Amino acid sequence: MRTSVYMEELDAFTYRERISQDNAVVLIPVGSIEQHGPHMPLNTDVLLSKALAGATAEAIDALVAAPVVYGYKSQQRSGGGNHLPGTTSLDASTVIAIAKTLTLEFARHGARNIAFINGHFENYQFLYEGVDLALRELHQSGIDDAKVVLLSYWDFVDDATIAELYPNGFTGWDLEHGGVLETSLMLHLHPQQVRMDKVVDAPPAVLPNYDVLPVRPELTPASGCLSSAAEATQAKGIILLERAAAGMAAALAHEFPVAAPQPTRQSDPESVGAH
Repeated sequence: MRTSVYMEELDAFTYRERISQDNAVVLIPVGSIEQHGPHMPLNTDVLLSKALAGATAEAIDALVAAPVVYGYKSQQRSGGGNHLPGTTSLDASTVIAIAKTLTLEFARHGARNIAFINGHFENYQFLYEGVDLALRELHQSGIDDAKVVLLSYWDFVDDATIAELYPNGFTGWDLEHGGVLETSLMLHLHPQQVRMDKVVDAPPAVLPNYDVLPVRPELTPASGCLSSAAEATQAKGIILLERAAAGMAAALAHEFPVAAPQPTRQSDPESVGAH
């Protein structure tokens, strides 16, 4: 039986053995507690970043750290806004401190190949800042061989996949909050936590190309979703998981001295539209 790729499922001694291996890779999933409409749970970003990290880890024999549950404040033009019920967020300085601390901690454990697998759009720049500060501190202490890669899983959904899964047009990742991407992945990974009967099938949100503070709540659709999830399917979720994980595995295999990822089974394109 193969040992779990998830750090929190290992005992401390098995973890020590795994992390001490040459070229060990640690993947850190980062999500948020944020509303995802009436049809999905608040921890959607956590569940998806952890699952994408797990699938990537299986391909390159990496370890997946326990996920960062909370994320930076939801923005109105990409997540509906921090004012919506249930959304529970961190200030930028806290996200930066978490990214810095985790980078330093895994380096202390002996890891020199680290990647953050981001599942919440708004986190990215603050993860970047935390990692940059950590690497500066490691360099000052004489550790020069650490490398950190930051990946947001949707960046590995290529144009061909977008055309295949969005035959009626793609609104862009900023408006995909609570839409086809996340809902399809959840239908595949956690179907018991998705209520398709509660999906609000409405046109994409129309938002200005600038931000206003305090936010104007009336600009956010009542559902909290910025695009419709009506066309989400489990079959699309399978394709999204396979291709995003394969893309991240390939990127990490390029950046880190690890074995090349193994090819994954391709899904049947004819099944994409099936619920």
